[in-house]
Amino acid sequence: MPIYEYRCQSCGKSEETLEPMSAPLTHDCPSCGQAQGMQRQVSAAAFALQGSGWFANGYSEGPARKGSEKPVESTSGPSSTGGGCCGGCACH
Repeated sequence: MPIYEYRCQSCGKSEETLEPMSAPLTHDCPSCGQAQGMQRQVSAAAFALQGSGWFANGYSEGPARKGSEKPVESTSGPSSTGGGCCGGCACH
C-alpha cells in the first residue's frame, strides 16, 4: 500500500496515511473538522534501486560493463601497400 499525503484546505494541517490505492481523494479534517477538507497532495515517489543489476541511470554496472572500454589504437597509415582497401581491413 502506498503512503499518501493530505493537506487541509481550511486550517493547513498535513498528514501522511498508509492507504490502499482505491482510497478517496478527500476526507474530513481531524484537526478542524472541515468536511472533505483534507485533499490528497501530489508528491514524489520515493524508492531506491539496490543490488547488482540495473541502477537508477538505466545502465548495468555488472561484470560485462566494468573495464570493457578499450583504448582506441591510432594508425599512422596503411599497414601494407597495394590492394584496393589501403590495408585497413582484415583482408591484408
